[in-house]
Amino acid sequence: MGAKASDNREFDYVIVGAGSAGCVLANRLSAGGEHSVLLLEAGPEDKNLWIHVPLGYGKLFKEKTVNWMYQTEPEPELGGRQVFQPRGKVLGGSSSINGLLYVRGQHEDYDRWRQRGNSGWGYDDVLPYFKKAENQQRGGDEYHGVGGPLTVSNLGHPDPLSAAFIDAAAETGLPVNSDFNGASQEGAGFFQTTTRGGRRASTAMAYLRPAKNRGNLHVETSALAQRILFDGRHARAVEYRQHGVLRTANARKEILVCGGAYNSPQLLQLSGVGPADLLKQHGIDVVLDAPGVGNDLQDHLQVRIVMRCPQRITLNDILNHPVRRVMAGARYAAFRSGPLTIAAGTSGAFFKTNPRLASPDVQIHFLPFSTDKMGEKLHAFSGFSASVCQLRPESRGSLRIKSADPAMPPAIRINYLATETDRTAFVEGMKILRKILAAPALKPFVTEEVEPGPKVTSDEDILNFCRQRGSTVYHPTSTCRMGNDPLAVVDQRLRVRGIEGLRVVDASVMPDLMSGNTNAPTIMIAEKASDMILEDAG
Repeated sequence: MGAKASDNREFDYVIVGAGSAGCVLANRLSAGGEHSVLLLEAGPEDKNLWIHVPLGYGKLFKEKTVNWMYQTEPEPELGGRQVFQPRGKVLGGSSSINGLLYVRGQHEDYDRWRQRGNSGWGYDDVLPYFKKAENQQRGGDEYHGVGGPLTVSNLGHPDPLSAAFIDAAAETGLPVNSDFNGASQEGAGFFQTTTRGGRRASTAMAYLRPAKNRGNLHVETSALAQRILFDGRHARAVEYRQHGVLRTANARKEILVCGGAYNSPQLLQLSGVGPADLLKQHGIDVVLDAPGVGNDLQDHLQVRIVMRCPQRITLNDILNHPVRRVMAGARYAAFRSGPLTIAAGTSGAFFKTNPRLASPDVQIHFLPFSTDKMGEKLHAFSGFSASVCQLRPESRGSLRIKSADPAMPPAIRINYLATETDRTAFVEGMKILRKILAAPALKPFVTEEVEPGPKVTSDEDILNFCRQRGSTVYHPTSTCRMGNDPLAVVDQRLRVRGIEGLRVVDASVMPDLMSGNTNAPTIMIAEKASDMILEDAG
């Protein structure tokens, strides 16, 4: 259906994607009252009950009403398996369906970005934006802020297993670390989470909800961007489809693409900004031959070890028992506490697989439950799990549209385990994790290792297990990479190189994958981008 004249509206800023970054921009750009802002989101409002219950992320993995539910292409090093890629399609984006961990990465990550020519992105440059965003439960200090929109809380439901993991890690020689986001990341400790009063603090709740009634902010849901419209090489408008009607939103100042590592490069390619050969193949007019759009895709792989527990204290025991499950639900409903407040990692650790490394290259997520696949039924036995995640993979992949149809999922190739460094990190990481799980502090809680099991001992066996069972930690980045080289998509102010009036603001601009979970850094990027956009507006 064609656009109607009445649908042709004009705003100062049009933001595409109401996810972790888009909600931040919508709040900050509309705060002064002088700029009109339109926020477009392909998914619905965040009304699903399970979005707001921390443990509800398990119910949202396969919930297509709020999740793009992408799959990779067959992964060569994983035996041709396709790897499921859940991404948020709802107000708050992936911050509405993620595992809620607040992890910023290492100071060195940001200094590396700066050293690669991205001035203004070193650790000292970005720390003020982490602090600006944050309302830290523990109070403010050199590394943390209070009074920001995003509440960062301590673990709401400490359990004996998660505490024993930290003790076990200390017994193997790892330091105990009370703050992974402080002076140093290395060590074992409890994760903090983006929760407030036992409920999820998505960017929709933290940033968008307080701003929603501003007269200069307009939010449209069920609005799938079709393409960006250009006048020469100046981005002028966004064409989007809503309830079967094609609409156009004009931008007086800028269009801000915040679709994430998959949807941002997809939209650029659909709009004629991308590898020319690919665009011509799908009958798309080339606005700018930008071969880097969709390149350099990175993601964190994780491989889980599952342990059987002799005590009925795991989440498996609570949620598989009808009475205990009802009691846990009642406790949450009454007090916003108990097992339903658990995030996708209670305690964890960061360590080096090789002493010659400058900083940790592996992250462990510990969980007081076990399952064959995230989002599926918990094991019938008493079990817990811990996963190895390599922090800085060398492997890079790509994202390519498969068609000129915006509703068609793109081709996602991540190339997990493509390099020797990546393969070695997993083998060594699994060995170190096994040592922690065998330490005295966990002895009272372990009957046996269920997976990979005692038969998997050689390096070759461990690597084969990683190939068979490895899955994503849901951290795709770098498909619209920031930099100064010919394949960089955006400059250090996140403007699309070679185009006017267009920026990308989300995890896709990261020059490479940082050493930890990606939600907090994405929020930081949007906080910093907000300042740059307002500065450039004069």
